[in-house]
Amino acid sequence: MNPILQDRRLIIFDWDGTLMDSIPTICRCLTHAFAYAGLADRGEEQYKEIIGLGLGDALAVLAPDADENLRSRILEGYRNCFFATPAVDMPLFPGVEQAVIALADAGFQIAVATGKARRGLDKVLSENPHLAGCISASRCADETRSKPDPLMLEQLLDHYALTPEAAVMVGDTVHDMEMAVAAGVLPLGVLCGVHDTQRLTQAGAALCLPDPRFLIVEGV
Repeated sequence: MNPILQDRRLIIFDWDGTLMDSIPTICRCLTHAFAYAGLADRGEEQYKEIIGLGLGDALAVLAPDADENLRSRILEGYRNCFFATPAVDMPLFPGVEQAVIALADAGFQIAVATGKARRGLDKVLSENPHLAGCISASRCADETRSKPDPLMLEQLLDHYALTPEAAVMVGDTVHDMEMAVAAGVLPLGVLCGVHDTQRLTQAGAALCLPDPRFLIVEGV
């Protein structure tokens, strides 16, 4: 195992852009959602910047002047697109399932902290049962506070009765790193998703790895 995991007991993963190659799908669904609501496309770069946030917080950035009816229309369009997306269009990153299984077999508790809503996470977990079988707890943005607020990590630590020093947070965005810093959890960045090494490091990442498979590689 990677030596940075020494003395850690809990590995908390972000989902989109960390375990699952779903960034193109999210951008496509946001494009559809804004068209569905009769609004101008915000563009892929703006969409990528809000990935990791809960949808409500994302719309506060992407459509700050939208009233409640318009926000509901955007959300309806997004959900219609997302839940119609077949599993083949949202694959796990290569080798990630095997890496997470290896970490669980090595005795680590595995959790997920995601900007997805519970219904969305349940969809992708049901489509990836082997990976889902390793995950013993999860928190979603619609059942707690959105990243970068530390509440979802604090709730996961309470669930396992662990201190922050026993956990690591693995994610691809500055939102993940800022959340981990605020919770006192070790932030580990991965470069397979949205943000690059410079931005992740500036947000507090203690280390940036190419992808989660490198958690099981010694000497990295």
